[in-house]
Amino acid sequence: MAGVIAISLGDVAGIGPEVTLKALAAEPDADATRYLLIGDEGYVRRLNEKLSLHLPIQVFDPSKSNGRFFVHNPLSRSLAPDLTPFSPAAADAALLWLTDGAQRCLRHEVDALVTAPVNKEAIIRAGNSFVGQTEFLSILAGVERTVMMLLGEDERGRWLRVALATTHVPLKLVASVLTREKVELAIELVTQACRLLGLPHPKIGVCGLNPHAGEGGQLGDEEEKIIMPAVQTAHLRCIDATGPLAADTLFYQAYRGDYDAVVAMYHDQGLVPLKMIGFDTGVNWTLGLPFIRTSPDHGTAYDIAGKGVANPSSMIAAIRLAKKLGQERR
Repeated sequence: MAGVIAISLGDVAGIGPEVTLKALAAEPDADATRYLLIGDEGYVRRLNEKLSLHLPIQVFDPSKSNGRFFVHNPLSRSLAPDLTPFSPAAADAALLWLTDGAQRCLRHEVDALVTAPVNKEAIIRAGNSFVGQTEFLSILAGVERTVMMLLGEDERGRWLRVALATTHVPLKLVASVLTREKVELAIELVTQACRLLGLPHPKIGVCGLNPHAGEGGQLGDEEEKIIMPAVQTAHLRCIDATGPLAADTLFYQAYRGDYDAVVAMYHDQGLVPLKMIGFDTGVNWTLGLPFIRTSPDHGTAYDIAGKGVANPSSMIAAIRLAKKLGQERR
């Protein structure tokens, strides 16, 4: 049976709708997957025409089974056609579309959710409490044990796979919120993820928090008190984890293939090297949710929105990973 992938279109003042339609146009005609775009029908149709993609998009009707591309707007009215960056209407709509997609996953109506970019600042300016899509979806799903994983490849097919022990936390607070349990969870879930990706015996490299992984306690004691015990617990669970290791060396070793995945202690420690080698192909995969959720690893890019020049490679990768995981789960 063909799968169904839901795609929340994110902030319409950004590039989310554009990269989504371009990505769908890149899927082969023989692809039996059905796609449910959750967003504004008017925006979708105008953009489809503007980009000359000619996707046969239909209004979603659960009683009908023919077709590949559908659009559904849970809003009771259409958005204005000329919303600008940081528009409160666009921000509020993006949250509603994200919620609708997650609820469809929780009701098992779709196989996976792919989320186009939203703008955190715009959402907060609109009066919403918001940290990030990962945290928002975790609350909706009623789970706390989630981990953000990013993966991408360079032009030679060399991969980096990175799981984050902490996510959207100010740098000055990382040491205070980092716990042994968070590191253990990241190691555990990234190991499971690697196995789902076809790596049956993954090797996991675990970063230190401090320069030189603490230099034996001389540059900080988080390695000895938090990270090392977490790695030792992983060994008891028969997980091949090594660390804490100096991050500047570890990412080079992972890039050349010594490790299948890296556990980083904070956001930029993991994402800077990932985006350096796979900016156009990076995918965000939320581990620990009761459903599959992927997203492109870039933002709303307000500066190029509406120009038709946005690169869909990351969205293509996000959709294809969601399809692969959905097929395996079915």
